[in-house]
Amino acid sequence: MVVLGTGLLGASIGLGLRGRGVPVFLSDPSPTNQAVAVDIGAGRPLPELGSDVPQLVVIAAPPDVTADVVEKALSDFPGSVVVDIASVKAGILDSLRRRGVDLSRYVGTHPMAGREKSGPVAARGELFTSMPWVVCPSGETSGAALQTARSLASDLGAVVSQFTAEEHDEAVALVSHLPQVMSSLLASRLQGTPLHALSLAGNGLRDVTRIAASDPSLWVQILGGNAAKVVEILYGVRDDLNRLIGTLEDPTAPGARLDLAQLMSEGNAGQARIPGKHGGPPQAYSWLTVLVDDKPGQIARLLTEIGEIGVNLEDLRLDHSSGQNVGMVEISVLPNKHDHLIEALNDRGWRVLQ
Repeated sequence: MVVLGTGLLGASIGLGLRGRGVPVFLSDPSPTNQAVAVDIGAGRPLPELGSDVPQLVVIAAPPDVTADVVEKALSDFPGSVVVDIASVKAGILDSLRRRGVDLSRYVGTHPMAGREKSGPVAARGELFTSMPWVVCPSGETSGAALQTARSLASDLGAVVSQFTAEEHDEAVALVSHLPQVMSSLLASRLQGTPLHALSLAGNGLRDVTRIAASDPSLWVQILGGNAAKVVEILYGVRDDLNRLIGTLEDPTAPGARLDLAQLMSEGNAGQARIPGKHGGPPQAYSWLTVLVDDKPGQIARLLTEIGEIGVNLEDLRLDHSSGQNVGMVEISVLPNKHDHLIEALNDRGWRVLQ
């Protein structure tokens, strides 16, 4: 197999397949990135492939050049299936169609995995385990090419979904690109905020702004490549913001409080539709908070004792008390286990906040 592009995703694909005994050959316009990927064991340099014909060529290039690299790969490797892993799909497919290339051996895909770090030094062979990987065959894609693309994702432990390119771009505009935009917009408001005000920040602000630390150069390409789909959603967000601003400008006007309550309720309803644990149906969980001393071993002891009590954790979050040397472990459990866990933890000497 050949991987063209040895950034985080390309090198991670190489590591994952090499770990499964698949020979991988690498190429990158950056000699440094390629050398690092080779050094970490993601594959061997492409010239070592010789005259062998690879079954699969993976294009791990930036979105704005992906169509160019795909076209060249289809020409350079006439017997190979070519897939790309760019985060936008419709524009690339449209560009390839306009060029008149043979699309029977091409499959657009998108592994929805990543890290805050970038480059081959951040690569991990397990990066795709249990993560969504979308395959987007065109009408011209052969059955054999589609199966090869699906097998790539499955072999790396991903959960495979199949969308059209348009369906994919519409979906990621809402579930991936809009959250990035909103997170960055909120975080940008913090630039001139006094530090004493930021000292009041809790998990809410950290949760909402976590992805604002993403690579700007990558997101310029992603948002530019899917601009039409993102703008369509932002029009709706703008309408909601204008509605909220109008209400808050006169919060005691007749109907204002009802409108605010309705806005929050609409958010509740949308959040409740997000798939639950292991991709299953949404499920309401009960939360409790346990105070732990900020010293080694406390969280490990807490989790061990919860296991001894026989309660399964559904989710877990950590926060720190401002000005005190204690941490707060927020625990999510099934509602029918909530009271039992509180009682058992209290019996063991833990400080529990309901």
